[in-house]
Amino acid sequence: MSTKPAAARALIVAPAWIGDAVMAQPLFVRLQQKTPGLQLDALAPRWVAPVLQRMPQIGEVIDNPFAHGELSLAARYRLARELAKNGYQRAYILPNSAKSALIPWLAAIPERIGFTGEARYGLINRRHHLDEIALPQMSERFAQLAEAPGARLPRPLPLPRLASSSAQQSQTRDALGIGSAEKIAVFCPGAEYGAAKRWPARHFAALADELGRRGYAIWLLGSPKDRPVGDEIVRLSTGAQAPQNLCGTTSLAQAIDLIAAASVVVCNDSGLMHVAAALDRPLVAVYGSSSPGFTPPLSTRAQIISLNLPCSPCFERECPLGHLDCLTKLEPARVLAACLAPSPSSHLTETCR
Repeated sequence: MSTKPAAARALIVAPAWIGDAVMAQPLFVRLQQKTPGLQLDALAPRWVAPVLQRMPQIGEVIDNPFAHGELSLAARYRLARELAKNGYQRAYILPNSAKSALIPWLAAIPERIGFTGEARYGLINRRHHLDEIALPQMSERFAQLAEAPGARLPRPLPLPRLASSSAQQSQTRDALGIGSAEKIAVFCPGAEYGAAKRWPARHFAALADELGRRGYAIWLLGSPKDRPVGDEIVRLSTGAQAPQNLCGTTSLAQAIDLIAAASVVVCNDSGLMHVAAALDRPLVAVYGSSSPGFTPPLSTRAQIISLNLPCSPCFERECPLGHLDCLTKLEPARVLAACLAPSPSSHLTETCR
């Protein structure tokens, strides 16, 4: 455990989603701007930890072993007693559940900061009340926790930035047996939320063929659940050099390093989209059932492509109308043109119908 003075340490109870963790980084930057020398430690699920470990604002990442919905009061109490030894003076609870606020309360951290959330009176003692109109984006809601309740959020927010050195990228390629290339296109064809966020595999395959003809190596990245869609993209590709399906074969840390080496990244609205944005890579973000108004990629080099149909965004996991027109009618030629265009200089260029 660190021996830093108690007043110089605060605990972040991190979100359980990769993209949310990236979007929380502006909060961390603001906290350290307000309190120079502040050490921020993060209590986080292990699948989110690699993202936090690539943030210079985060000191120690502590494993949060509890599954979604799991109460385990005795185990939470034991973890809280260990955390109490660190002498945290403040805790920032980013998820809105009551369970996420239990450990800071059990650890007797004096100031516990968060939105009111579900039945958290007492657990949270510096309560913010969400104004969805004043804070339309998730990143803004996280950053608001650095301010006094009710205070205006200063804008613009700092953009998220993840670290990936050339040495880390080289080590990752060596570990995975991947050669380098002059031009690399990374595709992230998955979306944990559901099929209504996933651009069709046949469109990814057609885009891979066009970029391959222009000399790009194609890497497919994602979780083990994305392996079948990666295989389908490879099967449907007709180019001389097939895409390399790395879905499920990399750790998240390795995926970060591979994305950092990309010349362009094409993503659905997903956690890896936010990773690519935070790595400052040229990014084409394809939106279907969700809205970039709430969780846009926070990057000046991101291009958002959406058909903006009357039925979208519906925020459903599966298309409620059964046609998924918002994605099937978004042709590969549109995405190819965005991939080959110069990186936009203005924040969040959006391409509509």
